[in-house]
Amino acid sequence: MASTLITVAPTGAETAKADCPALPTTLDELVETAKRCEAAGAAMIHLHLRDGQHRPTLELGRLSESVAAVRENTGLIVQLSTGGAVTDPYENRLRVLDAAPDSCSLTMGTVNFGDDVFMNPWPFVTELYQLSQEREVVPEFELFDLGHVAALHRLLGKYGLPYGGRVHCDLVMGVPGGMPGTADALVAAVNALPDAVTSWSATGIGRTSLPVALAALSMGGNLRVGMEDTLTLAKGVPVTHNAELVERAATLATLAQRPPMSPDEARDLLNVKR
Repeated sequence: MASTLITVAPTGAETAKADCPALPTTLDELVETAKRCEAAGAAMIHLHLRDGQHRPTLELGRLSESVAAVRENTGLIVQLSTGGAVTDPYENRLRVLDAAPDSCSLTMGTVNFGDDVFMNPWPFVTELYQLSQEREVVPEFELFDLGHVAALHRLLGKYGLPYGGRVHCDLVMGVPGGMPGTADALVAAVNALPDAVTSWSATGIGRTSLPVALAALSMGGNLRVGMEDTLTLAKGVPVTHNAELVERAATLATLAQRPPMSPDEARDLLNVKR
């Protein structure tokens, strides 16, 4: 039976701990979140880190400690964000790979991000991609718009396949400034993906979370959920733990007769180094 890769993105870099006390920002909270989300059906975790004051950080020691702790306590694939916060300098974002994650996010272009700009110029994208090949880290290509899909064609054409030989994308939908979180936009983006793509997932931001999840499952896609992207289960109903979002995604995937895959199955799908 076909199955579904569920990725959990528990924290992100945008939401303040003071505004959302349930957001996991300490190492203990992240490990507890990872364990509960794995039990609920997640196979991969997408990590943004916070410092002692709960502010976004790319400090290498904290990154390495978090990768080790999640590996020690779960079987999840550990994916580190190379996006960080929109203010992080490029050199710090490249150093994320020094923490030796299983996977890293790799955003394929610059995008307006609410009132901010998430900068990913072509020279940075290509440097990060070649570094991921050298370090044997499997990238997940983050696509916020159709222009990013076109850039992925260009990247693969010039620099070849990623480490592991599989091409996995995540379509991030519903960000103010990116593509909308609609079924029409999802169909357009999936139809435009390179032939080399072997798997893809979709992320719906905020109120687009459910429509995007349902559309993705109907097209054979995988899911990313979590408090980085969604803070409510329904209007006026706040998320109290990331596991609630994973459980909902697992229920939808099971209803679609594509139940959640295990971390080992996900490692086979992405060809992550064991």
